[in-house]
Amino acid sequence: MSGHRPFGWPLAMAFFALLFPGIVRADNATKPAGPLAYKMQSLDGKEVDLAKYKGKVVMIVNVASECGLTPQYEQLQALHKKYADKDLAILGFPANEFGKQEPGTNAEISEFCKENYGVEFDMFAKVVVKGEGQCDLYKFLTSRDTNAKFAGDITWNFEKFLVGRDGQVKARFSPRTKPDADEVVKALEAELAKK
Repeated sequence: MSGHRPFGWPLAMAFFALLFPGIVRADNATKPAGPLAYKMQSLDGKEVDLAKYKGKVVMIVNVASECGLTPQYEQLQALHKKYADKDLAILGFPANEFGKQEPGTNAEISEFCKENYGVEFDMFAKVVVKGEGQCDLYKFLTSRDTNAKFAGDITWNFEKFLVGRDGQVKARFSPRTKPDADEVVKALEAELAKK
């Protein structure tokens, strides 16, 4: 009967787990609590702790300057203007993985966004959102281990993740779904209504 555990073993382990959660659940301790657990770099090179957005509704979007979907910047900026004072934060992450449609430097991207679309929402330094060198934020967003409900590779520029006030991912929208589409606005307004 070697390896046989006494009858009360599950109860003893449950009690031990309550007393010492860090020991029994060490694997969970290393998992980030959500997508706002990361530090990223802004377009102008400053470190930004995404925890500063906790309590807000956040839309995370991978963007590009030379894409057929680039005009979505206009709708993202319109959402920013309409909802920023109601606690919506839009975070743009330039990426060059799809058709090499974001070839510019961070300074060039910043100038492009301001001159062409008057972008006022927060923009970040260029990152890798798919494949080799993928940044930690996008690893979190696309991994089954960390974001099971909305996991899967980024498919193209302008994929959108909606994060609720509780810091958890609530929805994911495809690149071709415009930022002002009814389903997007409905989802973000529902999250904004939560206090």
